[in-house]
Amino acid sequence: MQLSRVIEVLRSIAIYQFGPGAERFIPDNVEVVFSKRTGRIRYVLVEGRRIATLRASDCTFALSLDGARLLQKVLPPPRLRVVVAEEIVPFVKRGRDVFCKHVASADPFLRPGDETIVVDSGDQLLAVGRMVVPASVIKQLSRGVAVKVRRGIGMRGDVPRA
Repeated sequence: MQLSRVIEVLRSIAIYQFGPGAERFIPDNVEVVFSKRTGRIRYVLVEGRRIATLRASDCTFALSLDGARLLQKVLPPPRLRVVVAEEIVPFVKRGRDVFCKHVASADPFLRPGDETIVVDSGDQLLAVGRMVVPASVIKQLSRGVAVKVRRGIGMRGDVPRA
């Protein structure tokens, strides 16, 4: 497939998954790694750094921390963000999950399974993960996981936790 067509497909997925304006997080100089076994798009890289993995199961992006930073630049707050209480910032940086009682605010349109960017009150990136409960009910819950964190900015190594 021609690279311009691949970029068009990636941008369409970004719009579908993250909403209008998110296509700007896929720059023109993007590199794409295809699966050797299936020939499908696997990784999306910018300047040699992975910004996203395209999940084969649902054809949506799993963001890396670099991808989250790019999305933060193109999407204004509160889009895709979960803001956490200051007292748990060190734990989230180390990759700990975010519990409902520690959420200060969240994009009201986030639903279970959505990729999310976890930030502090100053919109500084802490982690990336997936929503477990709808943002609209987080404040009503005092127990349970709100965001299953995949990668925190303070985690060691290159391999994210499954």
